[in-house]
Amino acid sequence: MSIKWILPLILTFIVTSLIAPRMLPLLKRLKFGQHVRDDGPESHLKKQGTPTMGGMIFLMGILIASLFWAREYKNIIPIFLVMFSFGMIGFLDDWLKIKKRQSEGLTSGQKFSLQAFVAIIYLVIGLWTQMLSTQIIIPFTYGYKVDLGLSFIPIMLIVILGTVNGVNLTDGLDGLATSVTCMVSIFFVLAAILLKVDQEIMPAIVLGGLLSFLLYNTYPAKVFMGDTGSLALGGFVASMAISLELPLFILLFGIIYLIEALSVILQVGYYKKTKKRIFKMAPIHHHFELSGMAETQVVTYFTIITVIMSLIAILAM
Repeated sequence: MSIKWILPLILTFIVTSLIAPRMLPLLKRLKFGQHVRDDGPESHLKKQGTPTMGGMIFLMGILIASLFWAREYKNIIPIFLVMFSFGMIGFLDDWLKIKKRQSEGLTSGQKFSLQAFVAIIYLVIGLWTQMLSTQIIIPFTYGYKVDLGLSFIPIMLIVILGTVNGVNLTDGLDGLATSVTCMVSIFFVLAAILLKVDQEIMPAIVLGGLLSFLLYNTYPAKVFMGDTGSLALGGFVASMAISLELPLFILLFGIIYLIEALSVILQVGYYKKTKKRIFKMAPIHHHFELSGMAETQVVTYFTIITVIMSLIAILAM
């Protein structure tokens, strides 16, 4: 088994660990504090003012580490550019929230349009440069592939937008999106090795950055990743899955992202029709909180579910 991913992981962890202590005081001085939703759980009110936009911390670590390996492993470049582009959309959203001093930044229409633009550019250039294939692997078929042909771009556009916003919705508890995406990154490392496609460096770099960030983001969080981080991670998960021809496997290893997104869709749709709620609050991690589970319990359970589903995804390959 390849072990060349270990050094990038360690280097990114060290670099991000050096950046974090210097960035936190800066975020505090700039008053980049979190604005908690008025309709959120009461226990979250104490988080008001905690530095946000912390996604910049691990994005900087990932950028610096990527420079060491990008020349040898050119497949790092498009994945990082997608991460960075979605991160910039998140940065703009976070900055507007801070400027307006409220929990809403970009409108949903503005955010969706920018995300769709980035996704389409990635897919078109990826196919044009032949860095992406229109084939996808079907789970539990011993590697059988289906060629999507002309339908590749619209289908993958849905995959990207769904995944990015699923990850974004998952970022609602201390360390939740970070922990879950750490497990997903490990899946990508193992998947790349098993598929023998030489793409394990990028997820290893992301994993190193997230492990370092988790030191500050775990409960009680000293910093939140904000949309800067969650949208960037969504871009990473989606583009990495597409690059490995594994978008269907998001239904397995990304089950938490899917459940979080579906809980919001169901809650909103059901409420519009009946004026009643299915869950005490959506996304669903808030429902479990309001049902009596500790924040740390929810994070632990969701992370364990991701580990189990990632192992099932490995078997499905």
